[in-house]
Amino acid sequence: MTNRLYYGDNLEILRKEIKDESVDLIYLDPPFNSKRDYNLLFKTPKGQQSDAQITAFEDSWHWGPQAEREFFELQAQPNTDVAQMMQALRDFLGTNDMMAYLTMMANRLIEMQRVLKLTGSLYLHCDPTASHYLKIVLDGVFGKENFRSEIVWRRTGSHNKAVRWAPIHDTIFFYTKSENYTWNNPKRPYMLGHIRDNFVPDENGGYRTNYYGNVLTGSGTRNGESGQPWKGFDPTAKGRHWAIPGAIWEEVGIDPEGLTQHQKLDVLLDKRFVRIEPGAAWPIYERAIKPTDGPATSDLWAYQPYTEGAVFGTDEGIDADVSWIKPQDSERLGYPTQKPLALLERIIQASSNEGDVVLDPFCGCGTAVHAAEKLKRHWIGIDITHLAISLIEKRMKKAFPYLEAVVPGSKKAMQAGPNAFEVIGVPHDLEAARDLATRDKHQFQLWAVSLVGAQPYKGGVKGSDKGIDGLIFPEVAKAKTEKVVVSIKGGESVGVAMIRDLKGVLSREKAAIGLFVTLAEPTKEMVKEAASAGMYESPHHGAFPKLQILTIEGLLSGKERAQYPDMAYGAQTFKHAKKEQGVEQQKGLF
Repeated sequence: MTNRLYYGDNLEILRKEIKDESVDLIYLDPPFNSKRDYNLLFKTPKGQQSDAQITAFEDSWHWGPQAEREFFELQAQPNTDVAQMMQALRDFLGTNDMMAYLTMMANRLIEMQRVLKLTGSLYLHCDPTASHYLKIVLDGVFGKENFRSEIVWRRTGSHNKAVRWAPIHDTIFFYTKSENYTWNNPKRPYMLGHIRDNFVPDENGGYRTNYYGNVLTGSGTRNGESGQPWKGFDPTAKGRHWAIPGAIWEEVGIDPEGLTQHQKLDVLLDKRFVRIEPGAAWPIYERAIKPTDGPATSDLWAYQPYTEGAVFGTDEGIDADVSWIKPQDSERLGYPTQKPLALLERIIQASSNEGDVVLDPFCGCGTAVHAAEKLKRHWIGIDITHLAISLIEKRMKKAFPYLEAVVPGSKKAMQAGPNAFEVIGVPHDLEAARDLATRDKHQFQLWAVSLVGAQPYKGGVKGSDKGIDGLIFPEVAKAKTEKVVVSIKGGESVGVAMIRDLKGVLSREKAAIGLFVTLAEPTKEMVKEAASAGMYESPHHGAFPKLQILTIEGLLSGKERAQYPDMAYGAQTFKHAKKEQGVEQQKGLF
């Protein structure tokens, strides 16, 4: 499998790109808080907010047409339990920001449940703002019987709140698709105090177990070898029989298959896991304690500062590996909600194996995919902002120099080796458009043509385009079909000569209108030259400029649109909220 980064709406990508039961583990950290600026996680290099994020927030975190449409989809999907649950939530909450958020999450969780393998797991990371409602949604989608754990993770060192207990934790919900799920039984080291109180110092400066032989026996007598004396110890005389727990064989790493009870005891004695002392009532089972030994990992993941030295086998403090990222940490990338790499490593190691597929549908700065690559898993990341995808790409190539980013179907992709990862999706803002133009000129042209409702010239096949990248056939006039020709320019600079060239194309092709779509800003001379082309007079819809200059930025923002006599052309490919709304604080979840 080729690792993939998608930029776009994760709902559409999940539906169209991710196959049923193809993913082993999903981790998601969907952004949500009571303040809007929490969700606008990235800014452009010039300090401006990302249009794509603003659009995502307006569409998904406020009740409006998209929320209503997604709620309707929930009512129509086959899982009637989810439909009834969401209707009950709507009756209780009303149509507000919280309900919009839960609707958005429910649709996406349904798709995530679909793409998970039967042995797969999902971890949803959230805070108390909506965690209680999200658990209800998760119960509806995955079934309450598939809830496994509610993990409490300490996300900060302190938080001064004079009127309530200081909020310093997040919640991570752990669900599986079935009862038969991947679980690698992670353990944490013993506390050093526990080791000193319950184990015996050995001659090597470490500690060892010191269990009497009743750990090697079971209650009740038995006929046969399990009831017979061994090395002078008679279990029957004490109402017991030899019965070595399976956990011991896991601890010592020996396969006991085919051995009798006495032979098992002989092996343990030979390997020095059993010791016999004169006058002892039982043989003593013992082994050296290693830092990797310890109790099962609990559902409380809370780093305790200043506990360094309190954990057996390490100089680190309690849960130091999953500590929050501090301001001075080298791991910090400047992403406000960045999670520590080790937190994701703990999750991925517990619920997947090497070669498995890890999916993060809200991948942000890419901690989950970074951890997946490090642990030799395949990965898929999705985010609605190019700035996120761009950051992840740089992060992955910096951390793993052998990796190479490619655009699917490009020449580079065809020549790339097994260490390539694909970057997929249409741009949602100007920075993404520039990135696509740099990556693959042809793919940029195909995308830009779609912005003005055109079809690619000659189906988008590469080759001589005669100055035409797209065509539109807007109307039939004077017994012939009029056409609009589209020219796309993805370079960093444009000039008046390009407008004159397009004029020549219009004349040669006898086209009604020409659209010049540019990534760079046009010059005044270009605008003047385009205006000199005059107007096209439609027999049905009035006059239109014969040669129009349109910028990618203007088309994406909705400030510009192509003008031609097509009554069906009423909506832009990408809808964006106004930038001035991006700094407003959310009025409240209810």
